Amino acid sequence: MKPSQLPSPFTFSQSSLQDYNDCPRRFQLRYIDHLAWPAVETEPTQEYEKHQQEGSLFHRMVQQNIIGLPAERLSSLAQSERLRRWWDAYQQHAPALIGYTLYPEYTLSAPLGEHRLVAKYDLIAIKPGEKAIIYDWKTYRKRPRDEYLATRWQTRLYSALLGKAGSHLNDGKPIISERTEMTYWFSNFPNHPAKFAYSKSKSEKDWGVIEKIVNEISSAGEFPMSEDEHPCRFCAYRSYCDRGAKAGEWDDFDGEIDAEESFEIDFEQIGEIAF
Repeated sequence: MKPSQLPSPFTFSQSSLQDYNDCPRRFQLRYIDHLAWPAVETEPTQEYEKHQQEGSLFHRMVQQNIIGLPAERLSSLAQSERLRRWWDAYQQHAPALIGYTLYPEYTLSAPLGEHRLVAKYDLIAIKPGEKAIIYDWKTYRKRPRDEYLATRWQTRLYSALLGKAGSHLNDGKPIISERTEMTYWFSNFPNHPAKFAYSKSKSEKDWGVIEKIVNEISSAGEFPMSEDEHPCRFCAYRSYCDRGAKAGEWDDFDGEIDAEESFEIDFEQIGEIAF
């Protein structure tokens, strides 16, 4: 197999699509060449890693609370000032979802040609026949602009895939795009969530773009570097492209780079649509 050839079948996620959008070369190095020992993303490394670890623990605490563990029992897990602040903010601003069926840490998948799309949701809240809300908890240090979030692959893929593969969560009935909403809740900015309403036209457009970019990646012979070098400061693969050996400074880190997704999935156990 040529180094630049996409393996088939390939599982596309919001992270892999975003990587390709930001820099095709990063997509190649990460998902096709599987290069090991990438560089650190920010300096100082310990602070960055601590933030990532606390973010993962916060997500787990929220998930455990949603499935029934009392908040006061979970509070003992918050051993740092930052995590305690996030947890307090969540308890004060947790969404009111009376009448909704909740699916925390839920994965949906759908085939797309010879490949597959997959998304792992922090929370899907369904009021059968009425409304579907996607929640995503963010521990960003800075609050991203809504305009920025609207263009991210997570916003587009999560909403589109729920409509395609989530009917079994809605009593077997199609999830109507106009009754779908995605909410980003920020632990550092609990009073300023970002909410995105969906629509049939957006769904059709997003799905068309997904099909287009998957076909483009599948047939690509080359994966060029991004012309914009600004994100390279926080790219783990920058040294392979001769775009700097030193990581960007943590104080300059905008907090809008998600950790790479890792899917260990039993596809027999997750929601899927065949089409």
